[in-house]
Amino acid sequence: MVRCCFFLVLTVMMGCTAKKTNPINLVNEKIAVLKTDKSFSDMSEEKGMKAAFMEYIDSNGILLRPGHLPIVEADAIDYLLRQEDNSYTLNWQPQNAFVAASADMAYTYGVYVLRPNQIDTLLYGTYVNIWKKQGDGRWKFVLATGNEGIGTDSTQF
Repeated sequence: MVRCCFFLVLTVMMGCTAKKTNPINLVNEKIAVLKTDKSFSDMSEEKGMKAAFMEYIDSNGILLRPGHLPIVEADAIDYLLRQEDNSYTLNWQPQNAFVAASADMAYTYGVYVLRPNQIDTLLYGTYVNIWKKQGDGRWKFVLATGNEGIGTDSTQF
């Protein structure tokens, strides 16, 4: 289900090429969206997952979580508001980004680490964030998803 939604969104995103953008601008947008994803992670580590997700979610954002149907728009925001994030720290490292030719959509992917406060083991996984450029030029995510289970070896992060 998650793969199907991911590929559907990517197909739609790749088809959004009505407005061509100069290649230099695409490189600048790629750098900007990677910096945004890294700032998102830094905020999660410093202020908590909930604060970071609330700051970076688009009003039409979607959360894909294991074992749940997609959590959409206002329901996604309500879901985030109910989260208790003081028993762990979550951060991630973007590995790459791709920007649509229209320069208004992008996606990033990478590896995340979850650090439970009471356990010495770090939990690793992979993630994808799909981003939409806002009217003010900032990037906000329209879809966030992650997969658990690439092990507990810190050399993977």
